[in-house]
Amino acid sequence: MSASRRAVMSDVAARAGVSVMTVSRVLNGFAGVAPKTRRRVEQAVAQLGYEANTAARVLAGGRSRTIGVVGVETEHYGPSHMLFGIESAAREAGQLVSFVTIEPTGREMADTFARLRASHVDGVIVVAPVQPVVDAVVDPDVGVPMVVVGGDPGAGTPTVTIDQEGGARLATRHLLDLGHSTVHHVRGPHHWIDAAARARGWAAALRAAGATRPRPLVGDWGAAGGYAAGVRLGRDPRVTAVFAANDQMALGVVRALHDVGRRVPADVSVVGFDDTPESGYFVPSLTTIRQDFAEMGRSCVELLLAMADELDLEPHVVVPAELVVRESAAPAR
Repeated sequence: MSASRRAVMSDVAARAGVSVMTVSRVLNGFAGVAPKTRRRVEQAVAQLGYEANTAARVLAGGRSRTIGVVGVETEHYGPSHMLFGIESAAREAGQLVSFVTIEPTGREMADTFARLRASHVDGVIVVAPVQPVVDAVVDPDVGVPMVVVGGDPGAGTPTVTIDQEGGARLATRHLLDLGHSTVHHVRGPHHWIDAAARARGWAAALRAAGATRPRPLVGDWGAAGGYAAGVRLGRDPRVTAVFAANDQMALGVVRALHDVGRRVPADVSVVGFDDTPESGYFVPSLTTIRQDFAEMGRSCVELLLAMADELDLEPHVVVPAELVVRESAAPAR
C-alpha cells in the first residue's frame, strides 16, 4: 500500500490474514470471532491507521445503534420467525431494533420509511414475503442502508433469502428417490414470494427427473386449506406422494388422508416445509425442510453493517435449506 493511500478494510483483512467480513464483524461488535483472530484484526487496524468511514462509525457506535425492521402483519410461522432471527442477530451485534408492521398491500411503505428516518435508525431491513411489499421497495434511495428479505436480486437492492427453490427441490427429490413416480404439490397463495419459489423448485425437480407434473392445488398456509387439498388428493388412488409448501398445510393433508382412509406413509408419503417445532410430534412425525432463521438474521444484519463499511461484497445472500427426514415419507409400494 502506498504511503499516500488511505487504508481500506481489504488492507486490514490482508494484513490480518482474514476475510473482509471478519474485519467487519470485529469492528461492528459481533460475537463469534475467536479472541486470537480479533486481536490480529485489532493489531492490523492499529498498524495501518485504519479509520472506518463516517457511515460505518454511525452504525458501529455513533448516532443511535438502532436498526429499523419492517415486517408484514402475519401470524404465519416463516415471516414471524424471520423477525425473531433478525432481532437476535441485532442484539448480538449490540444494535437495538425498532419494529414496524405494515399491511400486505405495501401502500404504507413510504410513510413507514419516513417514520423510521425520523426515529434516526441507522439502517432498515424489510421482510417482504408478498409481491406488493417487494414492489414497494424497488426504489433503493430511501436515505439509509436497506436490505430486503425475500426481495428480487434483479431490482438492485441488497437481499437475503433462504433457498426456497433449493429446499423444494430437496423435498421433491427425496420423494422421487423413494420410488414415487411423481409428486403432487399443495402450494401457498399466489401472491406470496416463497410459495412461488417453492412451486418452481418442485416443478424443476420433476422436470429434471422426467416425471409428470400434476396440477398443483392452492392452499392458504393453514391446516384447513391443507385439509381441503388433502381430501381431493386422497380420493385419487394414483396419488402416492405429496409435498405441502408448509408444515401447517402438511398437517391438514395428513389428517385428510386419514379421514378418507389413506395411511401415511404406507399409502401416501407427505413432506412439509419449515420444520416447525411441532413437526417432530405429528403422527407420523413429519419429514420437512428446515429454514435456518438464525443464520438468515445474522446475514441480514451483517450485510447491513457491511454496506455501511462500503465493503465490496456479494449483495445477494442465499442461506441453504436442509432436508429433515422423519417418518411421514416412505418407499413407494
